[in-house]
Parts: sequence; C-alpha cells; structure tokens
Amino acid sequence: MTRQGKEKLIKLFFLGIATVSILILGLIVVFLFSEGVPIFQEVSVYNFLFGKEWYPTYDPPEFGILPLIVGSLVVTVLSSLIAVPLGVLSAIFIAEIAPVAIRDFLKSAIELLAGLPSVVLGFFGMVVLAPWMQETFDLPTGLNIVNASFMLAIMAIPTISSISEDALYAVGKEFKEASYALGATRYETITRVIVPTALSGISAAVILGMARAIGETMVVLMVAGGAAAMPEGLFDPVRPMPASIAAEMGEAPFRSGHYHALFATGIVLFFLTLFFNLIADYVSNRFKQVGSATL
Repeated sequence: MTRQGKEKLIKLFFLGIATVSILILGLIVVFLFSEGVPIFQEVSVYNFLFGKEWYPTYDPPEFGILPLIVGSLVVTVLSSLIAVPLGVLSAIFIAEIAPVAIRDFLKSAIELLAGLPSVVLGFFGMVVLAPWMQETFDLPTGLNIVNASFMLAIMAIPTISSISEDALYAVGKEFKEASYALGATRYETITRVIVPTALSGISAAVILGMARAIGETMVVLMVAGGAAAMPEGLFDPVRPMPASIAAEMGEAPFRSGHYHALFATGIVLFFLTLFFNLIADYVSNRFKQVGSATL
C-alpha cells in the first residue's frame, strides 16, 4: 500500500470514530427527549418549569421543578465563588511564580484532587463536614447548600486550575519580555499582560468548571439535604436536579408520569449544561488572542 493510501485509510478511520461518537450522542439526545416530552401531556411547560411543588407520588401528582432548578443554580453559583478564585490563583502561582520543585508538587496534588471519586468527597462532606457545621453553627442539619457548594468547589478547582494553567502557558515569551523591558515588575506583568492575554482560556475554564458543578450527581445527592423546597437561606437543605433524578429514578414506575417527569428534568439539565458550554465557546472565540498567544 502506498503512503497516500495509508493516509487515506487513517483519515477514514478517524472519520468513522468521530461519526460513531456523534451518532451515539445523537441517539442519547433522541432517547432523552422521547422519554421526557410525554410529561407535557399531563402538565404544561410553564407549570413544569415554574411550579413550586414537587410531589410526584401525590394524587393528583405535582410536577413543579422550580425548587430543583433554584437548588442547582444556588449550589453552582456558590461553589463557583469558592472555586474560581482558588483555581485561577493557583494556576497563576503554578505557571508564573512557583519554583520548579513546588510547581511539580502542586501540579501533581491538583491532578490527584481531580482523580478523587465523587462518592469519596460526598462521604467526607456527610460524615465530617456536616456534623462539624451542625455543631459549630447550631443548625438543624449539616446537609445543606454550603456543604454541597464546598464539596462541588473542591471538584471544580482542578478543572479551572488545569485549563487556566494551559492558557497562561500559551502566552508567548515575547509578551513577558517586552513588559519587563519596559520596566514592569513581575506583579504588573502578571496582572496587566499575562492574565489579560490569557483571559479567553481562563474564562472558558471558569464556565466549564461551573458546568462541571451543575451536572454533578453523587456529591449533591449525599450532602445537599434532599429537600425539594425553595431555600430561604444558605444553610437550608436543597435537592438539585441531578440528585432528584438519581434518587427517584429507581422508584418511578416505568413510563409513568413520574418517570417522564424525571426525564424532562434531565432535558432541562441538558439545556443548562449546553448553555454553559455555548458561553464557554463564545467567550473563548470572542476574546481569542492571535499570534503566539493563541489558545
């Protein structure tokens, strides 16, 4: 076989793999919608999205997922407020400030943190953090928004730090050398040259970290409290959408209204995750640098 023939064969192989991946994703989306849409024969889209009562086993059942949506968004936003500063600052320290030995240690530690199973973090939050919060702040339960947000932040930090670090490494040396040649300090170079140049990748890292948090299941199932009600404070228990799907799918009768409502909740979660990914793609292209700083 000639070299051109081998190249064509390799191209066809990778094209086939990509096609199979897209096909599998398409089939999953079709299945999700086919199982979720029938619920709207029993309840309107408005009442489903903005209803405040989630009692699928009542007679008649109530399928309002607004408390689940609010729980997901509150936990995601609060975890992002914790994870974004820690993730971005750690990436800046590793990429631009830390000595080589410390850099290698911190990089390995963050990668190890990314490898922790979510059930382990959930177990830690349930048996260690929850009792401590309950005793320290005199709370009815330590399984609440703050606990879930802190655990999700730990899970999101490696994603934010790793992608931000790659964006910082992509900044060309000539940018830094030009800044130092003009008399700028290291702090000025980092804050006024390196970070603005890598803003595209850092912004994408932040949004992808938030998408990672909103789609997490096991942690919020174990430590968020499981209360399908509108929260009134940061120490109230909630039930985010992934936790509700995981907790109730095994109990829902096949092809029942409850069953279809859980799939419809998955559709809402799908669109939220898609929204975060579209924002990440837009920000990445909108603020993309050209030349040696391209990422």
